[in-house]
Amino acid sequence: MADKQSHLNGAYYGPTTIPPAEQPHHRPQRQRTCCCCLFGILWKILVVLIVLVGLAILIFWLILQPRSFNFHVTEADLTQFEYNTNNNTLHYNMVINFTARNPNKKLSIYYDKVEALAYYEDARFSNYDVITHLNSFRQYTKSSSPMSAVFSGHQVLTLDNEQISELNQDKSDGVYDIYVKLYFRIRFRLGDYISGNFKPKVKCDLKVPMANNGTLTFFQTTKCDVDY
Repeated sequence: MADKQSHLNGAYYGPTTIPPAEQPHHRPQRQRTCCCCLFGILWKILVVLIVLVGLAILIFWLILQPRSFNFHVTEADLTQFEYNTNNNTLHYNMVINFTARNPNKKLSIYYDKVEALAYYEDARFSNYDVITHLNSFRQYTKSSSPMSAVFSGHQVLTLDNEQISELNQDKSDGVYDIYVKLYFRIRFRLGDYISGNFKPKVKCDLKVPMANNGTLTFFQTTKCDVDY
């Protein structure tokens, strides 16, 4: 009896269920690896394309050797430049002759529009349409073309005391500091290909002498700055 009780009092461990071990998930790692490979391939293709485009542009530039046109003021005829302090009106009469040169060997230039603006003491007093669609033209390679701007009339111009003093000094010297800005609309032509519109600006700082008794004084040819 005692043997049976001792046998019954012993610890009893029944069958237990062992959960299965979790299997590692490899799919996300495979997806990340594929994305990295695809990104690397696309990056290499992009680098190759950039290099090829850069080489094409360099070869095209070496063959074509494009140059900006040159612009000079060759003559300035100023016969009137009088300022009336009573009504702040400037009366003026001035003709400026320009020369535009195309230095390119393979590019010709279409001048579609050129507008000239004249300034004195940072104040604009006149403008003139040098080239319009009526007189637009094509400038061939290695050639020069004359242009002219006529500024004539009167304009209300408010000048302070310092600017009036500068004007009187210019009148005493017989030479006026006049600033001319030109706005271009041009196109380039290479063979049968014609480019889109370019809009460079030309800036000319001029010292224009006043004509004495109908005789023109000496004007030094001035090179202007071209800014694309």
